Amino acid sequence: MFSEDSDCNSKPVMIREVWAENLESEFELISDLIDQYPFISMDTEFPGWYSVPPAVNNSSACSNVDALCLIQVGLTLSDANGNLPDLGTGNRFIWEFNFRDFDVARDAHAPDSIELLSRQGIDFDRNREEGVDSARFAELMMSSGLVCNESVSWVTFHSAYDFGYLVKILTRRSLPSGLEEFLSILRVFFGTKVYDVKHLMKFCASLYGGLDRVARTLEVDRAVGKCHQAGSDSLLTWHAFQKIRDVYFEKDGTEKYAGVLYGLEVF
Repeated sequence: MFSEDSDCNSKPVMIREVWAENLESEFELISDLIDQYPFISMDTEFPGWYSVPPAVNNSSACSNVDALCLIQVGLTLSDANGNLPDLGTGNRFIWEFNFRDFDVARDAHAPDSIELLSRQGIDFDRNREEGVDSARFAELMMSSGLVCNESVSWVTFHSAYDFGYLVKILTRRSLPSGLEEFLSILRVFFGTKVYDVKHLMKFCASLYGGLDRVARTLEVDRAVGKCHQAGSDSLLTWHAFQKIRDVYFEKDGTEKYAGVLYGLEVF
């Protein structure tokens, strides 16, 4: 069970916005923190679903991820007690990476998704001008300790697409069409300690729906930001996971449910 330090928990949470100009310095921070905060909650934002409806299966994930570009990645780092890094300040911090790859005037997208993300505060013009190049992000991620690190655990919500985009930018190639090959690559980068809250919900009475609905049922508040912003959603996913673990898995733990992405096979 997680037990957050009450003093640390009282500190407000701040989102560290990452752009091209501060990408290297923020990855240096993360690299210094990862040994102490090896629990990583992750969320992405992308331009909706383009080629087929959003059913979760390997063929639909591949076709959509290959056709579309990543917009944001949110990361929340935590220690074994559920504490977030405070960097020696009066605040706690999470990260939101803004990418420049997507051009709304040129690239495939679902118009409704772009309208929603714009309403939630994503500035697509600024992303194009000041955002992170995904190739450089991948280079720094590879040497950061976030990936290929057996000590790290990943927490996500309905994350087949999230991991698809990360695998795409880390490998710099289209996703493999075969499910087993995709899951094998995923395991190389992210290990087997991957927890998908949407999968855990199958074993929790009364939990269903999307992230915000689940959070309301669990009486977990959004600590910072808005829904459909990757940093904010990564933190809400982490807090939902903590609550689920404490309420539903206090006796047996969640370890036996690791390594399953909702809608895909066990790896």
